[in-house]
Amino acid sequence: MTKRWVYVDVDDNVINELQQTLKINRTLCRLLVLRGIKTPEDARKFFYPSLEKDLYDPFLMKDMDKAVERIDEAIRRKEKILVYGDYDVDGTTSVALVYSFFKDFYFYLDYYIPDRYEEGYGISTQGIDWAKKNGFSLIIALDCGIKAIEKVAYAKTLDIDFVICDHHRPGEVLPPAHAVLDPKRADCTYPYDELSGCGIGFKLVQAFAATKGIHFSKVKKMLDLVAVSIAADIVPITDENRVLAYFGLKRLNRSPRPGLRSLIELSAKNKKITISDIVFIIAPRINAAGRMDDAKAAVRLLISTEGMIAKENANVLQEKNTQRQRIDSDITDQAMKIVDEELSDQNVGCNGNRSIVLYKPDWHKGVIGIVASRIIERFYRPTIVMTSSNGMVSGSARSIPGYDIYNAIHECRPLLDQFGGHKYAAGLTLKEENVDKFINQFSLVVESTLDESLLVPEILIDSELDAVDLNKDFFRILRRFAPFGPENLKPVFVSKDLVNTGWSSIVGNNHLKIYARQEGQQSTLKGIGYNMGDRYKEIANGEKFAACFTIQENRYKGSVNLQMNLKDLRLDDLID
Repeated sequence: MTKRWVYVDVDDNVINELQQTLKINRTLCRLLVLRGIKTPEDARKFFYPSLEKDLYDPFLMKDMDKAVERIDEAIRRKEKILVYGDYDVDGTTSVALVYSFFKDFYFYLDYYIPDRYEEGYGISTQGIDWAKKNGFSLIIALDCGIKAIEKVAYAKTLDIDFVICDHHRPGEVLPPAHAVLDPKRADCTYPYDELSGCGIGFKLVQAFAATKGIHFSKVKKMLDLVAVSIAADIVPITDENRVLAYFGLKRLNRSPRPGLRSLIELSAKNKKITISDIVFIIAPRINAAGRMDDAKAAVRLLISTEGMIAKENANVLQEKNTQRQRIDSDITDQAMKIVDEELSDQNVGCNGNRSIVLYKPDWHKGVIGIVASRIIERFYRPTIVMTSSNGMVSGSARSIPGYDIYNAIHECRPLLDQFGGHKYAAGLTLKEENVDKFINQFSLVVESTLDESLLVPEILIDSELDAVDLNKDFFRILRRFAPFGPENLKPVFVSKDLVNTGWSSIVGNNHLKIYARQEGQQSTLKGIGYNMGDRYKEIANGEKFAACFTIQENRYKGSVNLQMNLKDLRLDDLID
């Protein structure tokens, strides 16, 4: 697939000023400026984040005082409190965090995760009825609830109050809850609005602890859960999220809670856990509980305090994940075949030139989001995959960089019973008789709002890099840019005027191993291009080429060397 190479512009004067102060490589200063780091204090916060200095006062969040007062009142009156959360990683980590914190000193507490298939996403009438039947008068809703206007109103008729902690976009009207914590609400002036759902839960317990004189160490031990949620929910790793992720990863690698420790030992032995490891190794196993069966199994793991019980719970999730992988693979194959056939018939895509919407009633609801992501990897179009569930049609939507799929779905809201989500990922529910109308309407919306240029994958390039600068001192500072993730991705470099030394080859399962020299330089650049073996012929005859890459360490037989992780090659150095 052809890719566009795009340089990101930056003010050279700002780079110069920063370099004069920091006295480090100019390319590193350019990387900092691209990430909004323009002053020595910005650089201090970026390279040396501090929990004491860099976390915002939780009471800056609208309704935080009301939330803390209502929880305090419930504890004083010995009311039963229900911690309610979504069934994905962000939801289950949120529930585990808030439940674990309060369970240390309060007995009248339980948690509830809705069944994906019986109740669907978010606050359910069934969940509220269960709370009433079991004597709960306060529900703390996490990672959901911001659009549950009717459900919260129903709870009020049963004398049940809600404290909502959500990070999704609100509708025009907020639910009639006792408190609504959501930095995205229009009247909230909290300095940062990209927290995960678990991050909102963290701010709630931070505020409660500060009010009640509970030492911050009790709050800090929850950061491993926050790091997992930040990675799994793909929120920007900037500002306060970066601070939380930085210290959350430290805790995850040094002293994680027993449940996470057991999961790491089972699936990621002897690895230093990174954001990427959470996304690809830990999160799928936590998610598997809710995808295949009951997400309460994930919460049971995350709140485990005994090592043996934690291991048993981790084994349950491992088994669920294996089951999920089999189903995921089967449905992905079916979906790819459908899209291939439509492409062959129309030379466009399913449902139109710029979007893909698939519906098959018997597909497993728990994996349709994964399938949508895999379709995007191959066909690079905003995608929705739908199936039937509990008498309704449920869909998972995923998008490509630069296109807001939530807004596109919002334009189709008269045909939907429920929807919610983010710019790049959303969920929806509708009646079966509206499926064809929705597919047509959504396709028309995308056709009219998606710039065709976005359908060509782009590689955003941070900087050119000469071979002589790719050394251990440079990489030592570059490593401090971690944790990497959305809006702080691994820096992407371009080196031009490269020539194959003659030692480049195809290795393994169609991987390209290159050895190249830059014109006028003696040092050899080494690189690996995974699944890029078919590109070998482009560089084999000695023509000059440019390489686009990130930098990684290659560890082999006790030796450690720097190498390029290739993203793309081209025989000229023309960049858009």
